[in-house]
Amino acid sequence: MRDYRIWSRESNDYVPTSSPFNIKAVSLTLSNFTAAEVKTLYQQHTQDTGQQFTEEATEYAHYVTQGQPWFVNALAQQACDTIIDVKQTITKEDLVQAKDALIARRDTHLDSLIDKLHEPRIRKVIDAIISGDVINPQYGDDDIQYAIDLGLVSKASGNLAIANPIYQEIIPAVLASKFQVSIVQESSWYLNQDGSLNIHKLLTAFTQFFRENSQAWLEDFNYKESGPHILMLAFLQRVINGGGRIHREYALGKKRLDLLVQWKQQLFVIELKIKYGEDTLAKGLEQTAHYAGAHEGHLLIFDRNPNLTWEEKISDEALIFNDKKIHVWTL
Repeated sequence: MRDYRIWSRESNDYVPTSSPFNIKAVSLTLSNFTAAEVKTLYQQHTQDTGQQFTEEATEYAHYVTQGQPWFVNALAQQACDTIIDVKQTITKEDLVQAKDALIARRDTHLDSLIDKLHEPRIRKVIDAIISGDVINPQYGDDDIQYAIDLGLVSKASGNLAIANPIYQEIIPAVLASKFQVSIVQESSWYLNQDGSLNIHKLLTAFTQFFRENSQAWLEDFNYKESGPHILMLAFLQRVINGGGRIHREYALGKKRLDLLVQWKQQLFVIELKIKYGEDTLAKGLEQTAHYAGAHEGHLLIFDRNPNLTWEEKISDEALIFNDKKIHVWTL
């Protein structure tokens, strides 16, 4: 039996109720669609209109929504409304653009769920997932189930994770918006003469920015564990949104936040970790090397030891791990 009290942002507390029955005994949820069911649903549109979806498009639709019914329908609806000519086949790229439009549009469905991020029970779970590691978790099993019931997180892969790639973009973007509006950055500051992104210059600038602003900016930020990660995302979004994409993947238990920064033909893997022990570097190098593959890899380690000066914390060096060059930044 789980308490489903209503959280009030105005009073910063739960709304009292006179009913002794204000509890949830059972969660009734509509199961997510399987890949086959998404394909069947989209085929019904094809039968009605003649407009087709490529195989790659339907596979992408299931991946990016993880079969969440509202998203599966909204994604296709957005694409179909954009491509009025039913003779034109809907491709994966069309659905990528539809996804971006849904995120930018922020329908009531999205806003109502995102508003839950301010609830303490949800904040504890999401904070842990984004930071990747919490030594003393502040959430309980009921908090986890509450977040799952709302559709914000899932345990489908065995690890507690943000429910789908769309929420993986929306949630940190919403949290980062608090900082993003105040960050003055331009993509052009970090471009080489050929238009390519100078990631080293960008991360050097972030290191200095973090040194100058993190203490004041994060002091009253409720997401205490993931604060450094969110600030990093806010900084990146100000720069990369000018001509690239940021892809995110994170799950509780993996102890990292994976970022794939795409700028035209360039791909950069960035691993963000909070230092919890002396083995943080070794684990971070292993993880970065594994996910970087042929792409350029960067490992950022946030050292939150208050007894160290910035001069003792900040460093950057290129290391070779498993025959792969990885640039390590500590701050």
